[in-house]
Amino acid sequence: MQYFWQSVRDWKTWMFATIYMGADGALYAFSLFLPTILANLGYTSTKANLLSVPPYAAAAVITVLVGWVADRTQQRGLCNIFISIFGIIGFSMLLGSSDPHVQYAGTFLGAIGIYPCVSNTISWISNNAEGVYKRGVTIGFVIGWGNLNGVVSSNIYRGKDKPRFFLGHGIVLAYLTLFLLGGSIATRFLLARENKKRRSGARDIWIEGKSEQDIAEMGDRRPDFLYTL
Repeated sequence: MQYFWQSVRDWKTWMFATIYMGADGALYAFSLFLPTILANLGYTSTKANLLSVPPYAAAAVITVLVGWVADRTQQRGLCNIFISIFGIIGFSMLLGSSDPHVQYAGTFLGAIGIYPCVSNTISWISNNAEGVYKRGVTIGFVIGWGNLNGVVSSNIYRGKDKPRFFLGHGIVLAYLTLFLLGGSIATRFLLARENKKRRSGARDIWIEGKSEQDIAEMGDRRPDFLYTL
């Protein structure tokens, strides 16, 4: 329970939950409108199924690439920020154009802007939650909260809104802008500020009078622990 409460009281848990909500809410929504766009292009059956593959394939390639870059640069926040912009552009295209070809192009950018951020955010959490128990609790909270947003996604793409889905696309665009992009910017800023305080010795007071065991149990609150940005 000690590590449970460490996670619940940690501001990072709720900031990462906000970021993951932005990615996961959009993720669940993505598969709901792609068949309609393909139908508007005049494709059905086998051809429609084949055309649904390229956006996911593009997202898979970019997901691997972003993982590679983030691992080597340790700039997971910047990766989230940069990639989420593609998703915002993609859903802006879906909202702003009635041309099925433009909308289909928007699905590529939408997929590229969503899928890499899901895995990158989980890795970002793992890097910044010290201790196996606290990390497990934090990841459980974040993923659980993100998955709950599938309930929202499944109710905003209504049959009566076909083929433009203004309500659904608008809400997903808000998720991407406010929660994924905005949350990533805010979290990175706060982590960088905390690292600066720790490097300057402003947090050393936290360990005064504590034993080595007590300090070890502090996890990522130890003054010598620096966060991954």
